[in-house]
Amino acid sequence: MSSHDAVDRDREALFREYVMPELQLLHAMAMRMTRDPHDAEDLVQDTLLRAHRAIDRFDGRYPRAWLLTILRNTQINRVRKKSPVLAFDPEATFGRLPAAEGRDTAAEQALDRIADPAVVDALARLSERHRAVVTLVDVEGLSYKEAAEMLDVPIGTVMSRLHRARARLRGILEKSGHVRKGLG
Repeated sequence: MSSHDAVDRDREALFREYVMPELQLLHAMAMRMTRDPHDAEDLVQDTLLRAHRAIDRFDGRYPRAWLLTILRNTQINRVRKKSPVLAFDPEATFGRLPAAEGRDTAAEQALDRIADPAVVDALARLSERHRAVVTLVDVEGLSYKEAAEMLDVPIGTVMSRLHRARARLRGILEKSGHVRKGLG
């Protein structure tokens, strides 16, 4: 057995350990970003290829955030190739990704899984930046660090946006009578 074979086996083991458990999340996020099953599959395949190439440089910390960053950057590069005008602002690019079925953004698409229409309506009234952070942290269950890497902003920005978004949501729900003041 050559040392090259051993390196390949180690790479495959790392890939199975860090990447494969996140495959379902990658598919879900790719679908939300592309709104097309074929494009989502292509995006996941490109992401997996990039992750495989870089797995020996990965330090093992925060595999979900690492993979979501690769996914996000891969999608931004794909969008740039299709529409160079969007390349100037990656955060705006994330917010401008195509949506389907009358929804404006990928973040709004995730809201479809929330059962309470009052909460969905309240979330829809938030700015895109605030809606995106609530979607990633409160709906998708990402950590602050993972959301920060996904949105390419500092963790403090995620925390402050999330705090403001939750306060705004609480205010909207209080005004509509869905939550009593002082609760939440």
